[in-house]
Amino acid sequence: MTHWTRIWLDEPVCACEVGARKGAVTLTMMTPGARQDKGDRLRSSADGVHGSSRRGWSLIATTAREEWVGIALGMLAGLLYTAGRVAVPLLIQLGLDRGVQEGGPLLPWSLAIVGAGLFSATFLGFRRYLAFRNARIIEARLRDRIFAHVQRLHFSFHDANATGELMSRGNTDLQHFQNFVTLVPLTFGNFLIVVTVTIIMLILQPLLALLALASLPLVNVLGRKFAQELNPAIMRVQQESAELATVVEESVSGVRVVKGFGSEPVQAEKLANEADDVHDAALASSAIRARYLPGMELLPSIGLITVLGYGGHLVLDGEMTVGELVSFNIYVIMLIQPLRMLGMIVANGQRASAAGVRIAEVLETAPAITDPATPTPLPRTGALGRVELRNVDFDYHPGATGAGVLRGLSLTIEPGESVALVGPTGSGKSTIARLLPRFYEADGGSIMIDGVDIQKIQRRELRKAVSIVFEETFLFSSSIRDNIAFADPEADLDAVVGAAALAGADEFIRELPEGYDTEIGERGFSLSGGQRQRIAIARAILADPRVLVLDDATSAVDPTKEHEIRDALGEVMERRTTIVIAHRPATIALADRVVLLVEGCIVASGTHEELLASSSRYREVLAADRDAEDGGAV
Repeated sequence: MTHWTRIWLDEPVCACEVGARKGAVTLTMMTPGARQDKGDRLRSSADGVHGSSRRGWSLIATTAREEWVGIALGMLAGLLYTAGRVAVPLLIQLGLDRGVQEGGPLLPWSLAIVGAGLFSATFLGFRRYLAFRNARIIEARLRDRIFAHVQRLHFSFHDANATGELMSRGNTDLQHFQNFVTLVPLTFGNFLIVVTVTIIMLILQPLLALLALASLPLVNVLGRKFAQELNPAIMRVQQESAELATVVEESVSGVRVVKGFGSEPVQAEKLANEADDVHDAALASSAIRARYLPGMELLPSIGLITVLGYGGHLVLDGEMTVGELVSFNIYVIMLIQPLRMLGMIVANGQRASAAGVRIAEVLETAPAITDPATPTPLPRTGALGRVELRNVDFDYHPGATGAGVLRGLSLTIEPGESVALVGPTGSGKSTIARLLPRFYEADGGSIMIDGVDIQKIQRRELRKAVSIVFEETFLFSSSIRDNIAFADPEADLDAVVGAAALAGADEFIRELPEGYDTEIGERGFSLSGGQRQRIAIARAILADPRVLVLDDATSAVDPTKEHEIRDALGEVMERRTTIVIAHRPATIALADRVVLLVEGCIVASGTHEELLASSSRYREVLAADRDAEDGGAV
């Protein structure tokens, strides 16, 4: 993820208009900064969690409806399992009363009990299989939905939210969600057992049943209080876990920076602090469980004492048979497990509700940049690659005091023309590059490519037409061939080799152990910075865009080998519109036109040679860049 730091200037931003060789240009200042709208940042809090938990339950209900057939089959299996299980105590009662006390045959009742047990066990297996199957299907479907939605979200959303936070919502939270969905058929089966057993007990001995079930209202009260206290505690645990995941993700992905600065103790302390927060939150959650679960387990067992005490007297008085007393005890025991599970169901339900809220926060974030309802296709014939910005306004921090980054910017680049944007850091060179493919949306004005407003172009088509080679190169953990062919996975090897040759990468790739099939590892760190940038340039070339943006794309290339890429870029730039953001004179000289930006204004425009001869400011900028580069090499 790219991070930007905004630079605030004391002087007001100026705007000026300068005629150029192939078009008029009006530019204003760009201050680097991440556009972090408050609405883009995901926030989960224990405050007001009772109201927000409805969003979690709503998501659970919505996703469950998508798999209603499987859930219904699971519930049917639960119903049949309950029927078999509830029948066993009745068969035991009849066997004792008619087979033992009355001297009748025991074998039929024994076989019936075995049959009921097998029937119950069979559908228990079906119920568990269907429960896990449904949960895994829902989890996979929801994970795909989250991933697809995150892919659609705009750059400012990703600027505002840490990768570890998003991974936690798409992994840990989904796991809690899946665990609860697994319990739905199991909970339904337990509910049926409680209802069926209660009805049977009331039919057999109403008074004894009421005494045995007297503790159930207290269990219900405890369950409600347990849920109310556990929900915010669970939310805090999941939020702290997400923050811990963020520290781990940043420490692992930035391990070279951590080691480079000897900051392992600093990261270890951060991790320890976050782990302590998770520990404290988890202990608080466990303390709530410790207060309520013993009572929820004890209360159902009181019914056994009542049945043995009062039921024994009924048997002695001849008002109840031994078989009825035994079956009554079995039914009470059958109630204990479902009621004990109530605590686990409540805890898992609260976890799932909290997870649902956090997942819903991602899914409910609307993409700020969307495709038009009726997109306009780019023209396919004629001179292609004309770029025009008309009175464009933009600010990375809308609503902030001070001048915007771009105000009334106008810039025209003709098809096939190459323009170099040059200036000190923070002068406004990169914002244009990020607005062209709609990574960010302009606040005002319009941007046209080949006469079509980019807001009317389908994003996929637009981003195939505009390719950017960033200063910070990102390669995927795959082969070199796959990385170069990223924009066109079906490209044949000849096309991949041709793009690599144009980028000056073919020679070093062939020297690798497996050539183009060499696996380059995470982010391509097994290669040098210059090699990574050449592969990134090859990737952009293979995409064959009509507009190519090189955002300081040769900064990591050794100056002694820069001519290899420069010669290749010269050939590539002849065939397409190119915007070059560069500091090295040799790279800048490749452009047809150079625009010098200082504090958001164009202070000079012309060819590289013309500006060297006529502009002291231009020479100062190049000298400052050269000094910075030399200083970095010492």
